Amino acid sequence: MPMNRFHQWCCRSTVWARQVERTLLPWALEGADLGPDALEVGPGYGATTRVLRRRAPGLTALEIDPDLTARLRRLAGPTVNVVEGDGTAMPFPDGSFSGACCFTMLHHVPSPAAQDRLFAETHRVLRPGGVFAGSDGLDSFGFRLIHLFDTLVVVPPETLPARLEAAGFEDVSITRGKTSFRFSARKPARS
Repeated sequence: MPMNRFHQWCCRSTVWARQVERTLLPWALEGADLGPDALEVGPGYGATTRVLRRRAPGLTALEIDPDLTARLRRLAGPTVNVVEGDGTAMPFPDGSFSGACCFTMLHHVPSPAAQDRLFAETHRVLRPGGVFAGSDGLDSFGFRLIHLFDTLVVVPPETLPARLEAAGFEDVSITRGKTSFRFSARKPARS
């Protein structure tokens, strides 16, 4: 989804990569087991993918932007399956993954309806019992300033449990931080 030049620079920076590795992913994935075959939705410039590939024995990254997909393929190496595709219409069979995640990208999905389709698609491609975990930013003046001229559709964390449950998830958990929130949910084992 479109991003302004400052936001692009931030997402490619070593400062962001360090924050992802030291703070964001350990917090967002605390207690979440993605299992042996994980899906990352919307990795963008790949800071999260570089960390995840050490955590997940089998990692697939799904990226909608063709240029970022090509960049990810160069950076991720042979251990990550990088696929160009849309999170609202995933090119994977039902039950393909043991776990799924997305980080700081939901607000770039262009509408709440499209976000809900992404949740439904994630549920579809997960195996029964699979976890869906991730994080996104909390609405604030600073958050909106960074996203000037970007696609920005804020995800209110208080609405997320009902939205994830409507997609078929259970055991939904939301934790607010200072500038972001994390979430986790599980596809029912009986699905």
